[in-house]
Amino acid sequence: MGDVIVAGGGPTGLMLAAELRLRGVDVLVLERDVEPNPRVRALGLHVRSIEVMAQRGLLERFLEAGTQYPLRGFFAGINKAAPERLDTAHGYVLGIQQPVVERLLTEHATEVGVRIRRGVELVGLSQDDDGVSAELADGTQLRARFLVGCDGGRSTVRKLLGVGFPGEPSRVDTLLGEMEIGVAPEELTEVMTRVRETERRFGIGPFGDAYRVVVPAAGVAQDRSVPPTLEEFKRQLVAVAGTDFGVHSPRWLSRFGDATRLAERYRSGRVLLAGDAAHIHPPVGGQGLNLGIQDAFNLGWKLAAEVAGWAPPDLLDSYHGERHPVAAAVLDNTRAQMELLSTEPGPRAVRGLLAELVEFEEVNRYLIEKITAIGVRYDFGTGHELLGRRLRDLSLKRGRLYDLTHNGRGLLLDQTGGLSVAGWSDRVDHIVDISEELNAPAVLLRPDGHVAWVGDTQTDLHTHLPRWFGAAA
Repeated sequence: MGDVIVAGGGPTGLMLAAELRLRGVDVLVLERDVEPNPRVRALGLHVRSIEVMAQRGLLERFLEAGTQYPLRGFFAGINKAAPERLDTAHGYVLGIQQPVVERLLTEHATEVGVRIRRGVELVGLSQDDDGVSAELADGTQLRARFLVGCDGGRSTVRKLLGVGFPGEPSRVDTLLGEMEIGVAPEELTEVMTRVRETERRFGIGPFGDAYRVVVPAAGVAQDRSVPPTLEEFKRQLVAVAGTDFGVHSPRWLSRFGDATRLAERYRSGRVLLAGDAAHIHPPVGGQGLNLGIQDAFNLGWKLAAEVAGWAPPDLLDSYHGERHPVAAAVLDNTRAQMELLSTEPGPRAVRGLLAELVEFEEVNRYLIEKITAIGVRYDFGTGHELLGRRLRDLSLKRGRLYDLTHNGRGLLLDQTGGLSVAGWSDRVDHIVDISEELNAPAVLLRPDGHVAWVGDTQTDLHTHLPRWFGAAA
């Protein structure tokens, strides 16, 4: 019997599998598609996901494959420069296409020893007190101690579990594709500028050796898995922009809706959900892929601790307790953004008012922190202002903080030099160093970089270590 089966080999599943394997967990990833999906759904990484890559020593390879852009606020497409002194050492957006993200995460997962099987579809599962049995489409039976569904918005795992997925169905569809155009760039720019004054869901831009085309659909499709035709694209372009731009030679075509749903629970016994299997929402703000990667980063070390046997009670349940509210907040902000993208007079008036409010620095900062996820704070109780927040990539005397977190362990950053993690040194690193950027005597970081304790006394530290890292060895 293996340790963990991950159903779904997209960014969430690959990130989770690598996090588990980093801690010695035996992991098998099952992916239905024989070949990686070439469709470019997501276009980049936000600050918190960039920090995640830095925490695991992956950032350089991502930077080499992507393009850094200045960080700007674009809540509902309201373009505003980021405020100064944002709480991060990585204040930029990384433009990188989803297939590239998947390729890099596949390489990383393979390097750390994750087993990946493609062309394999999970069709059934059952669980007992000892583990989970997974049935594949070819009749094969697999067995593991835990199973995690990272298999997308139409998640088979979630449906087999019978976990509720309440929310709202799609009200509008949008067509998306890559193709060539038959008009001059000047004409394209002129029409784009005019149409986008009122229709923010429309856009055409260069994309590799072709163009990426986004246009509102005429209605809501009964089966969104059926791609639109080029003729449908042309009709909608004419309806919205007055011209079809001479589009031709499509690379791929797809459609997506604005359904907004959140799983009632992220854990059912030995089966858990992450990424789009747990939550779906419109793509405004570019948060979907990032939210899934951050789910995996939260879950990985907790599930590994459960497998290893040192997890304190309720640690694995804290995955739902922490990430479910984060997803609920993302769903709400995408609902708000979709309203502000409406062409109706009321939403347009509210959008204009918000554009005025964003001129206030604190409003701008609040919205940017929300979209980039650096404003997330888990509820660890009352205490220091850092408690529950992730700690940015501080500059230390010996280098940078994130360079010390590549192994995925906990970390005590001790500016006093008088503390100890004796009894937990197999799970927590003790670093004595000074940072002019840290206004605290010492901080205890969980493996996901969130601050679990702030203080300066050994007695107080000893009351908090067991909460996150179990009993002393």
